Amino acid sequence: MASPLCIRGGRVLDPARGIDRVQDLWIADGRIAGLGEDAPADVRSHPQVEVIPVQGAVICPGLVDIHVHLREPGQEERETIETGTRAAARGGFTTVACMPNTAPPLDDRPRIEYVVRRARESGHARVFPIAAVTRGQMGETLTEIEDLIEAGAVAVSDDGKPVRNAEIMRRALELTGRLGVPVIQHAEDPDLKGDGVMHEGWTSTRLGMRGIPDVAESVMVARDALLAELTNGHVHVAHVSAARSTEIIRRAKARGIRMTAETAPHYLLLTDEAVQGYDPRAKMNPPLRSARDRDALIEAVVDGTIDCLATDHAPHTEIEKDSDFDSAPFGIVGLETALGLYVKALVEPKHLSLSELILRLTVNPCKILGLPGGTFEPGSPADVTVFDPSRRWTVRASEFASMGRNTPFEGWELPGQVLLTMVGGRVTYRPDAVPASAR
Repeated sequence: MASPLCIRGGRVLDPARGIDRVQDLWIADGRIAGLGEDAPADVRSHPQVEVIPVQGAVICPGLVDIHVHLREPGQEERETIETGTRAAARGGFTTVACMPNTAPPLDDRPRIEYVVRRARESGHARVFPIAAVTRGQMGETLTEIEDLIEAGAVAVSDDGKPVRNAEIMRRALELTGRLGVPVIQHAEDPDLKGDGVMHEGWTSTRLGMRGIPDVAESVMVARDALLAELTNGHVHVAHVSAARSTEIIRRAKARGIRMTAETAPHYLLLTDEAVQGYDPRAKMNPPLRSARDRDALIEAVVDGTIDCLATDHAPHTEIEKDSDFDSAPFGIVGLETALGLYVKALVEPKHLSLSELILRLTVNPCKILGLPGGTFEPGSPADVTVFDPSRRWTVRASEFASMGRNTPFEGWELPGQVLLTMVGGRVTYRPDAVPASAR
């Protein structure tokens, strides 16, 4: 046995097992050995135990983000697998699922295998690729979905674009339903979206900006709920932003339709009012919407209509974002700010307990994509996040590990500083402030 590791004195939160107590976490040979006195005696009595004291901090299973744009291959000027997973580790994420809208898209087996290999070589987090639904993400011909799943993909999506053709979507759901993986839908009607650049409402009218109505998202959610019911396939709705969408998803679940959903922190903390300074860092797709939409999303997270929490981490170069609002690309970065933003949006106002938040950042995303992780069950991989929910820190994009600097949260003071990230027992992030000792 290699030297065991003890993460000592923190509050262990393992929602999958109903655990919430101060306890030592023991790790041996890259796997969870046990909690406290339940760990094997030979681990606890080993003469060369490395001890990391984290009194006052939370110890939880590694955070999981199922909606990340790592940009590689083909867009390495924006992000790489190395820099994106380094950002994930700094944010407490041990597992990410990356979207296929690279250049070229992840629509064939060699490209899926490339991502898997590159992540193994240079990644600071586990990376699970999501394959394209259609060739070239053109919406016309299905990819060889079964072959892509065999190569390592865990879901299919044309994210960045919707699967616009209902017959294509039906066939994709029929096939993926048999394979046991979801179709992740970027829910958007392109005709209703048009050339809009922000949410359609009073603010867009006052600013003289072209608007995107909320129904551009919700009509696609409604269509896909019907197709999922028809096929018994699994639709996962990405980055939900609209109140109407949450109502449709809630009703679909009540009917037994296999529909799950996610949202991102900016939809829980910001509204379209953030655009009034014409700052491209507040430009994203779907756009920031009204206060009513924001409140409905919070309610949907609380009652489980929205199953999990993601980031939609979408880095761009500074040159791309340093443009007028109309011309700038959609998207913001989120891996390094997500935990603090979610604590601020959901835990501090007492919408969720800390354990309930961790559930939506670990157990639920793993269930949706069939991923390993989300628990401290003995023998499971030692993917661990340690953070101090009371320690506050200031967002400074210049300090990000991500190549992207495009965040609307610059200068915000957030709770929940990450102190340690570990993947398979290997430390992937630990600031100098967290000591380690040996006994």
